[in-house]
Amino acid sequence: MAKHKSYDYQYIQNSIIPTMHFQRSLPRLPVPELKLTCQRYLKAQQPLLSKNDYLRTKDVVENFEQNDGQLLQDLLKKKNDLNKNTSYITQDWFDMYLTERTSLPINYNPLLVFRQLDNAYNNNQLLRSTNLLISSLRFYKSLKANILEPEIFHINPKKSDTIQFRKLMKYLPESISWYGAYMYNAYPLDMSQYNSLFNNTRIPMANQDVLYNNTSGKHIVVMRRGHFYKFDVLDNQGNILNPQLLLSKIQYILNDDIAPSNHPIGILTTTERNNWADLRNYLIKLGNEESLRIIDDSLMMIALDDERPRPDPKACVEQYLHSDGTNRWFDKSFTLIVCADGTSGLNFEHSWGDGVAVLRYLQDISKDTTDFPRCHPENLNQVLFSADELDVKKLEFNLDEKIKCDIIKVKNEFKCKYDSLDVNYFEFFDVGRKTCKNFEISADSLMQLCFQLGYYKLHKKHVGTYESCSTAAFKQGRTETVRPCTMKTADFCYAVTSKNKPSNNDLVNMIKQCSVEHSKLVKEAAMGQGFDRHLYALRLLAKEKNLKIPSLFTDPAYSQINYNILSTSSLTSDHVWLGGFGPVVKDGFGIGYTIREDYSGAIITNYKEHSDGEKFRNAVTQSFNQIFDILKK
Repeated sequence: MAKHKSYDYQYIQNSIIPTMHFQRSLPRLPVPELKLTCQRYLKAQQPLLSKNDYLRTKDVVENFEQNDGQLLQDLLKKKNDLNKNTSYITQDWFDMYLTERTSLPINYNPLLVFRQLDNAYNNNQLLRSTNLLISSLRFYKSLKANILEPEIFHINPKKSDTIQFRKLMKYLPESISWYGAYMYNAYPLDMSQYNSLFNNTRIPMANQDVLYNNTSGKHIVVMRRGHFYKFDVLDNQGNILNPQLLLSKIQYILNDDIAPSNHPIGILTTTERNNWADLRNYLIKLGNEESLRIIDDSLMMIALDDERPRPDPKACVEQYLHSDGTNRWFDKSFTLIVCADGTSGLNFEHSWGDGVAVLRYLQDISKDTTDFPRCHPENLNQVLFSADELDVKKLEFNLDEKIKCDIIKVKNEFKCKYDSLDVNYFEFFDVGRKTCKNFEISADSLMQLCFQLGYYKLHKKHVGTYESCSTAAFKQGRTETVRPCTMKTADFCYAVTSKNKPSNNDLVNMIKQCSVEHSKLVKEAAMGQGFDRHLYALRLLAKEKNLKIPSLFTDPAYSQINYNILSTSSLTSDHVWLGGFGPVVKDGFGIGYTIREDYSGAIITNYKEHSDGEKFRNAVTQSFNQIFDILKK
């Protein structure tokens, strides 16, 4: 057998437990009790409202709980009972993303940038992109063969993260396998989103986009300078092609010293979705259907950029969050982006899934390229294949004057959009989970408290705050919202900024109370016991059944708490350097933060015209230092 066809080369993992072994027996996302949802909602509203406004909202919520809410809750439970293989929110959540007409970059697509060592493997664009491609294909093949390790949260790894545990789980029937893991205090996570990682794209349609998946695709598409290149990465038997051949295919593209495209059609994926749907149909009328299908059908997409953004975090965020849009196809499930200096990362489309599957993919290929790089510096500059053997095809597009003008117009509009965005960041290299553990506080609660205090210092008020929490412990779980602005954080912000500060011991106790409260909210959200998704589903049901919209949803307080000035999310991993996204409202901040053992950092985005990101960043870092000074005393 040829070396490149060996089992070791073809698969990144060979799990004892089949990848999807636990899917069938995963518990379903619970529909929370109406009474508890109303209580949690009021608790989250309290720090945001004046006393009189809170009392008015309290009356509205109590009326809802006793009247309209009961009817809607019954309808939701009946609907949930008819859909045993999914959750009560799954389809609504897909529809929410796919009906949204706002453009994808900045508004929806997040970014992730790899942590990578400074060496010959990682600083060379050709080597880095080839090794990442091979590791991606190894991940893809393991996933497809059902031998990728299933995602399991181990409470006691010494007991459950073992060969013995895996062998036992393998022989348990799928219908009870989750319960077997539960007996070991191990919790398998939903992996339904993994099937959309590859061969997947979002296609613009009038009023509601569609997700398109073609599992037979064995080619990838590479973008460079706004041009598209297609080549096969698997042979007719589905084997990954040999490393030198894949490297030579990418080298062929990098050696094509072509000028940047004057009319890069990728820029059209940055525009409003109905407009893009119209423009895509027009492209098809011009005879470009086959080229578009090649992009849609591709197993994955790689963008080779000429920029060299390292070591500047701000430059990296701008490159991976939006760039100038000319060398991107933002509709693809994800794009692997490798810059001229070897900096690498992802930009991913959000409707098909959340950070869970993307993060796992990033971690696995990051580790694989570090531990088992398949191409080496000595492989460079070896000419072993003719152009015919490489079989790299540049995609051509028929464009008329109208579409050329449209491309220029969209390009200028997108430039205005990303020029209006500001990016700030902070990093602390000596503070992380370890330090927080020593102080007996949650690292996540500490970061959230810093965001609350930073904003309060500038504006002397509290605002709607969103923290994303995965509900992957449940079948087809997506996310729930944690509301980090609580009465505990509000009281601390007031106390620490008042002239008559409490004693240091009292402030330490307040910080610990904030941590306890926040950890409780995170745990509730992870267990499907938040209030946001539940209320969202009830509101949609009222609309769907043509019922009068309950006053809870027309109450200004409901709009206010859902106007998330502070939109936050953490994607914490030893393999991630940067993670971020755009603000979700015009005067808000998008805060992507990372916490490791001895590191805390955040990327903060905002629109320059409506808010001051540098001031907010400074207020947050001052708050960070102030809180640690209190804890150290």
